[in-house]
Amino acid sequence: MRQSHTAVIERNTSWSGRIETEPYEAGWASEAMFFVRILEPRTGSAPVSLAVQISPDGIHWCNEGTVLPLDTAAALSWCRVSQFGTWLRLAGRLPRDMSLKVMVYIQLKA
Repeated sequence: MRQSHTAVIERNTSWSGRIETEPYEAGWASEAMFFVRILEPRTGSAPVSLAVQISPDGIHWCNEGTVLPLDTAAALSWCRVSQFGTWLRLAGRLPRDMSLKVMVYIQLKA
């Protein structure tokens, strides 16, 4: 039987400028999905992409290669990741004129 787990890694968080979500240790999982839910009306309109980052220790990070295009016109954006090692997070930068209030979920399966 497969195992699954969903965790909220950012709850009612205001984003502006540089973004780095809380890291999540997921070494037991074989696949992950990130969901970003926009809670409040936002300012700015430039396209934004967040990079999925991986880490061997939860301290030092590199881009995994998967990008989550943040659709600011939709309430929910997502991406899928596999073969990622142990630690995962999202990172990126919002344009100066943009701010968002979000919830971020990570869903893991083994």
